[in-house]
Amino acid sequence: MTQRLWAPWRHDYITSSGGKTDECVFCRIGGDDSSLNTQNLVLHRGEHCFVVLNRYPYINGHLMIVPFRHAGDLSSLNRTERIEIMDLAVQAEQALAEAMHCQGLNGGWNIGSAGGAGIPGHLHFHVLPRWNGDTNFMTTVGQVRVVSQSLEQAYEALSPLFGGS
Repeated sequence: MTQRLWAPWRHDYITSSGGKTDECVFCRIGGDDSSLNTQNLVLHRGEHCFVVLNRYPYINGHLMIVPFRHAGDLSSLNRTERIEIMDLAVQAEQALAEAMHCQGLNGGWNIGSAGGAGIPGHLHFHVLPRWNGDTNFMTTVGQVRVVSQSLEQAYEALSPLFGGS
């Protein structure tokens, strides 16, 4: 018996360059003052960092906090940038608790390709909501993640909690 997992929203990614260009996606999004919209999934623009929904999430509500400045590791950030990342992590925690009713959180960063960084040259901090039982046989047996909410729905729920419409 053939099993199918339908993910039609992945078609654009698969048939394009996969979003891969010579330009850093975070620099492009961070440099675009109009990016506070659903197109780029930016929820908040601070002075030194921005908060964006991960376009290819591990779980619904997967947020990333990204410094505007292209920096590959924590030691390349100045104190003000590091403080803003942590302040935005607190705001993300509160927003995810209120909008997603999560029961826990995972947070962290990956530095360098060996450390698992998908964009190794531009540090970003992940904040993921978690629920009891959110990992099940699909992840374990099928090695597939199930995202139960569209990016647009997550954006709509979280945006007001970051000062958006």
